[in-house]
Order: sequence, then C-alpha cells, then structure tokens
Amino acid sequence: MSTWLLPENIADVLPSEARKIEELRRRLLDRFRAYGYEMVMPPLLEYLESLLTGSGRDLNLRTFKLVDQISGRTLGLRADMTPQVARIDAHLLNRQGVTRLCYAGNVLHTRPRGLHATREQIQIGAEIYGHAGLEADLEIQQLMLDALRLAGLAKVRLDLCHAGVLAALFEADPAAAALGDALYEALAGKDVPRLAELTADLAPLTRDALRALPSLYGDAGVLEEARTRLPALPGIARALDDLAFLVGEIGGAELMIDLADLGGYAYHSGVMFSAYVDGVPNAVARGGRYDKVGEAYGRARAATGFSLDLREVARISPVEARSSAILAPWRHDEALRTAVAALRDAGEVVIQALPGHEHDMDEFAFDRVLVERNGAWLVETRD
Repeated sequence: MSTWLLPENIADVLPSEARKIEELRRRLLDRFRAYGYEMVMPPLLEYLESLLTGSGRDLNLRTFKLVDQISGRTLGLRADMTPQVARIDAHLLNRQGVTRLCYAGNVLHTRPRGLHATREQIQIGAEIYGHAGLEADLEIQQLMLDALRLAGLAKVRLDLCHAGVLAALFEADPAAAALGDALYEALAGKDVPRLAELTADLAPLTRDALRALPSLYGDAGVLEEARTRLPALPGIARALDDLAFLVGEIGGAELMIDLADLGGYAYHSGVMFSAYVDGVPNAVARGGRYDKVGEAYGRARAATGFSLDLREVARISPVEARSSAILAPWRHDEALRTAVAALRDAGEVVIQALPGHEHDMDEFAFDRVLVERNGAWLVETRD
C-alpha cells in the first residue's frame, strides 16, 4: 500500500475548494456576529465521559476513542461540537441571561453519513441559551436560512418536527419507551416494516400513533391531521401548537411538516428542523431545541441551535471563490515594495510574479496589473 494514501472517506482540501470554504466560513461567521453571536473554540478532544454527556447512542457510535498516554483515561475526538458549546455555556461562562455562541471547526466521524460523504467535516453553527420560548427557535431558524442564502442556496425547504410528540408517547407508554433507540432509528429512516415489527406488541393507541408518524408529512395541513390521528395527550398538543406558531412566523423558505424526521443525535427536546435544497438527497443543515443537555452538565439551561457541514455546503454552493487579484512584477525596487505593501494593507490580493513564472497562476483572476508610469506605481485594468 502506498504510504501517501489516506483512509477511506478522508480527503485533502485543495486550494480551489479551500478558498471557497474559507469564503463561506467568513460570510457565515460575519452574519452570526451581526446577530450578536460570540465565537468559541472548543478543543478537538476531551475525556470521553465529558464529550458524550447528555448525548445519545448515535453520537457515541460516531465518536473515535483513544487512550490518553498522560492520564490513562479514554479520550474522544469530537463528532459534534454542540455538546461542547453547551458545556462552555453551563460551566465556563455561567451566565444567567441569554447567551449567543457560534463556532467553526473540524469534527470526525467513525463512519460516513452517506456513500460519498467525508468522515472529517467542517462544522459551523450557532447556539442560543437561556430562553425557553419559541422566539429563540424562530431566531435560530431565521439565522440558518440567512446562512444558506449567503451560501447562494436558493429554494430552501425547511422540514419541521418536534421531539415532544415521541416523548409524550413514551411517557404515556413505558413499553414503547423501552424500545426508544430502535424506534428512533426506524422513524428517522422511515422504515415502515421495521416500525410495524417493533410496535406489534404495544398498546393499540401507541401502536397506531407510532405507525402514523411516517405518513404525517406535508404542508401545514398535516398539523390538523395529526390532531385527529394522534392521541389527545397534553405533550402532543403542545408540540403541534409550537409547530403551528412557527409555520405562521418563518419566512424565506418552503415549509413542510415531517413528524418522523428524527435524524441526528437523540438529545433534542423540542422543535427540530432540517433544511433541504434541490438536487441534494440529505439535509444540508439541521438543528433543534436541546434543553436537557445543560441539565446533564449540572445546570439546567434552555438551548436551541443549528449546524451544517461547510465542506458539503461549499460543494453545492454556486458562490464564486476565484480570487480577484492584482498582478505585480518582481524587482529589487523600494518604491515597488512600498506600493505592494500599501495595496495589501488596504485588503487587496497582490501577487508578484517570480522571474520565469509569469503565467503559472491559473488559480487567480488577475483583472488588474501594477505598472510603473513616470516613476510611480499605478494599478491599471488588465486587458
């Protein structure tokens, strides 16, 4: 085997892709800052029990484990940054009011999420803590739609779900709760035969409700259908009311209800949402409310947020990241060095062509050139 081969579903990011990823990263982080979100940078690895606190079985399976040679304890390489940011809010910042945090960094998965997906994603996202009302859910969903718009993704479809529906069914029927992980998996995959098998011995009311969830998909009219087909439990009624409120408030996307869209980690406690665009089978961004994660860290804290894989978004984004640059000659000339430095300080990309390599710069769009006119260096439009 060649020593330079990389593991399966692990790949280098080459200049053209890296430039596009960085352009999108800056756009999105600037937008987060415009909403008041503060940047945090959690570590790539932590003690495993801290990294997985409050998370579900799915996250555990996706997490790489290794032994710390200093302490002898098991470490985990993060597969999702959301629990880390929740830890920062709960233990390090310890604020009482609303806190808005954002992040961008690499995460590693033991297995790819899809056939051609990478196991090393660049996760970027935003989280809001300290407000349990739907206003926070609405803000985070609008921020996600803004981010996708800045990435040039048009005709976004937003699928809404609510963890409270399944939670209410589990609370009312302990036998169903005992099958929790398997039911989550079957519902998230819309595996109707598996769902029928799992629910065969449950109480008829619970069985029928669980089997109805995959078909409760469509426009806002699904909410009224759900009220007639699902048990009249208080938790279900509250969940459907939450979704009805958001449907009436969210703008900038096609809205759909999908009461079986339970993909992602099993730490959600309220409204969940997934964003889809034409031509891409999987969600390009996901998020939701996860109030119970803060409690797992010893401090109950209302929380909601979203994240996306910047590498995947860059792959499908029409944003043009080919840099506009100024081409300058190479000379031992103090005036030239001063002119180049001034342009770079002003934010311009200036590339000096090394002798003999004037045509080796295909990655950049040289629309201007630095030329000497009557002893002064001037920027002129390139023919």
